[in-house]
Amino acid sequence: MKNILVTGGNGQLGSTFKDAKHKANEAFVFVDKEALDITNKEDLQAFFAKHNFQYCINCAAYTNVEHAETDRETAFLINAEGAKYLAEVCRDFKTTLIHISTDYVFDGTKTSPYVETDSTAPINVYGASKLLGEQHVKETLSNHFIIRTSWLYSKFGKNFLKTMARKMEEHAELKITTAEVGTPTSCVDLADFVLHNIRTENTAYGTYHFSNEGEVTWFDFGVEIATHFKDYNPAKITPVDAFKTQAQRPKYSVMRKSKIPERYCHNWKTSLERVINTLK
Repeated sequence: MKNILVTGGNGQLGSTFKDAKHKANEAFVFVDKEALDITNKEDLQAFFAKHNFQYCINCAAYTNVEHAETDRETAFLINAEGAKYLAEVCRDFKTTLIHISTDYVFDGTKTSPYVETDSTAPINVYGASKLLGEQHVKETLSNHFIIRTSWLYSKFGKNFLKTMARKMEEHAELKITTAEVGTPTSCVDLADFVLHNIRTENTAYGTYHFSNEGEVTWFDFGVEIATHFKDYNPAKITPVDAFKTQAQRPKYSVMRKSKIPERYCHNWKTSLERVINTLK
């Protein structure tokens, strides 16, 4: 039996794992911050001592990029110190840690897809806190997977797709930026890849890049979403260069996925259609 802990169990990725088809030999435990605070090492140790986890999927994170600029302490506490404590406890209990990270560890100055070995240089607090979390995981235990992903969306929680879908149903006028290029990524596809690693007992530990295939702006993403809402007039979507925000965003954060099996690399439009069909 594989016992698997999922932290951040009520977030959009955690909820996607909850919604996935589990196998008979898999026992999942989903926890949110109220059930298990990853920034409290004593609580982590006590919780792990009660269970025999072979894997921990860390979906717990401070993800509000804007708020992180003025709430630096909390962002680093959860994304860096929390990751460190989890890694230490996973090491002590011989648990493999699958840690979800972000394309925002890069500065966005490249014009070709980032590879896992490219230099990191985050340009906002969120990215810096996630990068320090990665470093703690690498330094603490060998049996880890760090999976950097980008522009996640799902039928759960708050995300760009759900915001756009609501506004399109309201026939709202929309202004969407063209200043950033990246890859929208379905939580379903990311969860499938993580479960593949667990089920095949992959021991090729290290850092992986995972996203869907393709590169687009947020404006392109919004226009594609609009094609699935036949009553919405896409002429109501206006491209804008950039919005004034507290946090800088990487202008280009597409990632190369050379370590991912081809069957898990889906075109972003195909994956988007699948998720929209579940929304409807």
